[in-house]
Amino acid sequence: MSRTTIHDIAKELNTSPSTVSKALNDHPSISAATKKLIKETAQNLNYRQNRLASSLRSGRTNIIGILIPSSDIGFFGAVVHGIEKVARANGYNILLFQSNETGEYEVEGVETLLQTSVDGIIASIAKDTPNLDHFYYVKKRKVPLVLFDRTKDELGAPSVVVDDYKGAFMATEHLIQQGYTQIAHISGPQHIKIFNDRLCGYVDALKMNNMEVDEDLIQYGRNSIESGRFSAERLLSRNKGMDAIFAVEDFTALGALQYFKQEGIKMPGEIGMIGFGNESFSPYVTPSLSTIDQQPARMGEEAFTLFLEAMAKKAAGTEETELVTEPKKIILDPVLIVRESSVMTVMA
Repeated sequence: MSRTTIHDIAKELNTSPSTVSKALNDHPSISAATKKLIKETAQNLNYRQNRLASSLRSGRTNIIGILIPSSDIGFFGAVVHGIEKVARANGYNILLFQSNETGEYEVEGVETLLQTSVDGIIASIAKDTPNLDHFYYVKKRKVPLVLFDRTKDELGAPSVVVDDYKGAFMATEHLIQQGYTQIAHISGPQHIKIFNDRLCGYVDALKMNNMEVDEDLIQYGRNSIESGRFSAERLLSRNKGMDAIFAVEDFTALGALQYFKQEGIKMPGEIGMIGFGNESFSPYVTPSLSTIDQQPARMGEEAFTLFLEAMAKKAAGTEETELVTEPKKIILDPVLIVRESSVMTVMA
């Protein structure tokens, strides 16, 4: 069977192809009643719009590019689900690319998305990105760019983040309130703002509670299970009195937890633990892992909303005026999730 065209619909309704095209694209010059009739007829005739031709006419593909550091991390998957939920409701599809935490793949991802003529890019920056030239190129091409979680203020792009400082402060203070007194921190690469913010939150929570900040209780890791195991071993060898750890994210916490279980150290009695990120495995390990939830689904929804705002400004030709003002930044509140790994009373 040949494919139904707008000419077939026009013939069926004894109207012009131009009227059909305008109705299918919600042109304001066509009445609501006529639009309804034409769209019902199109559906009955199994009409499928030619997306390529439509995008060439409108200058839009209705595809949004998403660039994430890793699909192995549940947090990023949850953000993507949040983006996709709102995107579909607004007539957009998504195109996903992961950088695998490398600058080389991130550059390749940006190039691929631009070659696909996406309407915009929503991205979280990889740990090993050496520079931001590829993101500056996105802005030079006047393609709307929105950042989430791992952001760079110098890019001047709208962004959505969780309050990492506040989350770290909450996590550390929770351990203090449970009675732990020698609290260590396994941190992440400090050139990434979120990990530096979490370190600052940890330090300030100790100071605010009149506790000493001991450099021997701070270990810098690489945000992985293996790094967590290594960091826990190093911390324990340096400070035998350590009785709790705030890990920069849940995979690191999992590695530390595995090491302590291997060494026969009881948790949370001898050493308490709290992570950051509320990964999908966190409730199911033994002991279940206390953590900080980052509201990833809402982060994705807010990121797409910022993209829609950027598209509206682009259509109105007002994006240039936005350069003189601070880009919009949405900061979400972290949520403390208390489980077995940090609660002293579990051990009684």
